[in-house]
Amino acid sequence: DRDIIDDAGLGLLAPFLPPIRGRACRPAIDNRRILERIFWIARTGSPWRDLPERFGKWNTVWRRFARWRDDEIYEAILGAL
Repeated sequence: DRDIIDDAGLGLLAPFLPPIRGRACRPAIDNRRILERIFWIARTGSPWRDLPERFGKWNTVWRRFARWRDDEIYEAILGAL
């Protein structure tokens, strides 16, 4: 399935990803699911608002993407590769 990051792929990325932050009233989406959604956007070139409903709220994914961008997570991953 194109929307699945296997355990090996996640294992390579996991050391660079921050811990999942949730709230008592609403748990956070795990990093694997967020990465799958970010990769879908990158692969398709679609606007964030066109993220399929099966992936949940586009804004949730965008906020995590933006937080990781601001924290330079992507630069750390690319540097390691």
